[in-house]
Amino acid sequence: MQINLITGISGSGKSVALRAFEDAGYDCVDNLPVSLLESLISTLKSEQCEQVAVAIDARRGASITQLPLILENLRRQHQVRVIFLNANTETLVQRFSETRRRHPLSTNIKQSLSTTLIEAIDKERNLLEPLRAQAHSIDTSNLTAHALRSWIQDLLKDKPLGLTVIFESFGFKKGVPSDADLVFDVRCLPNPHYDKALRPLSGNDKPVIAFLENIPEVISMESDIIQFIEKWLPHYIADGRSYLTIAIGCTGGQHRSVYLVNRISEHFHAQANLTEMQIHFLDRHRELDSIPVRVV
Repeated sequence: MQINLITGISGSGKSVALRAFEDAGYDCVDNLPVSLLESLISTLKSEQCEQVAVAIDARRGASITQLPLILENLRRQHQVRVIFLNANTETLVQRFSETRRRHPLSTNIKQSLSTTLIEAIDKERNLLEPLRAQAHSIDTSNLTAHALRSWIQDLLKDKPLGLTVIFESFGFKKGVPSDADLVFDVRCLPNPHYDKALRPLSGNDKPVIAFLENIPEVISMESDIIQFIEKWLPHYIADGRSYLTIAIGCTGGQHRSVYLVNRISEHFHAQANLTEMQIHFLDRHRELDSIPVRVV
């Protein structure tokens, strides 16, 4: 059975992600108590279900600490993938303010205690840290609901075994993606933004591509990044990772980083097609279609 566990910080988009799995034909369960996960999987297995997505969060407090051991047991018989959704605190505060919802950990009903929103978020981060360390993390701080659904759909296309390498372009002015494992700063390269004809375009457009591919420094940067990844990728595979996110950033995340992600992704896609490597490559452009909106 393919088991997908969706977890993460409240307000980061777990409901959106779960709906994407549901749309893809998965059996989905939301807000499942940790203690019921193994019995649920046993029941679904007896019903010959092949694909399931389960959303679990920290609203029941310390019981979430049992989850890593439960997942370890499930991995002996099933394929298990953990997707951890995250967002920066400022974005989470804004989302809870817009929706006027309470954070699940903001009130302890048994003890009649209340905490501030930021305190509740910090508590939740601490409770979920052991899960985040073993999961594929997605930073939704600057993602629309549509973009998050698209990213989940891309993950569903990839094979469950092997290493998934994600190339992500971003703009430094909106912050470095928290899910990035490697970050390359390409702000030192000539910027198409200062050409009025190129400013409204992106690194996907032919005029911008023509501008950048004629600059020796851009070609050299592309080559150096490729060589670095090719040298160290076997070490990340040997480390037993399932996901590796390589983020390439320029100032606005519109021209240079988009161009380089496309070029580097094309290179590695071609290499994967020529070898038997169990590596799957995805590419994302965080800023092109994403602005900070609610994905609660």
